[in-house]
Amino acid sequence: MQQTVTQEEYFNRQIQLWGSSVQQSLQKKKIAVIGAGGLGCSLAMALGTSGIGEIHMVDFDTVSDHNIHRQIAFTLEDEGKNKAKTVVQLMKKKNPFLKSAAFEMDFEAFTTMGNEYDLILDATDNLPTRAQIDKFAKETETPWIYASVEEFNGQVCFFEASSFQVFNLSDHKPGGITAPIVMHIASLQANLALRYLAGLPVVKDKLYYLYFNGEGELVTQKFEMPKANIE
Repeated sequence: MQQTVTQEEYFNRQIQLWGSSVQQSLQKKKIAVIGAGGLGCSLAMALGTSGIGEIHMVDFDTVSDHNIHRQIAFTLEDEGKNKAKTVVQLMKKKNPFLKSAAFEMDFEAFTTMGNEYDLILDATDNLPTRAQIDKFAKETETPWIYASVEEFNGQVCFFEASSFQVFNLSDHKPGGITAPIVMHIASLQANLALRYLAGLPVVKDKLYYLYFNGEGELVTQKFEMPKANIE
């Protein structure tokens, strides 16, 4: 038998952090997560239970057995299922106050839907799609958060006024990825998103690059991103 829970009980720890009014303001926010793989799964788990009112997951791909070690929303029983739909089902089971929808399509098709968002989160695995996200975000004046992972390193940037075009837009495929770095980078991405949506200060247009050096020390470097040329 399902137990009835109130929002005050469910979000108790966050209400202790920033008060009821901020928590209630999150219910009015709407975000899109582009990609429901490794980063997307972790973002869904981190933000799906945060109190954000509406989350849209976008992914045309299906679950494969080689995905599951780093895509924490899936089990072996989910093989062959659409990733976005599977993640949405799990989020709804975890949070009764969330409105969520799955879009089983690529990003280009998604841009024709006409939806508006407070924030877009990149959870894709290729630079050309991220360039499309940046173009769409600039055209719709929507901020977005970029993230990527490879091996034991990753990078995150909150894009608002800066240009994504400084990246080499080749369709680079990572040689390998550890599961913990995926969750680590997604956690940074989710924290930036939640702070922004809650109205807390966020550093924008600065790239965070995190990696483990040869001695196993976690290093964080920061780079100012150049401004975009808007015609």
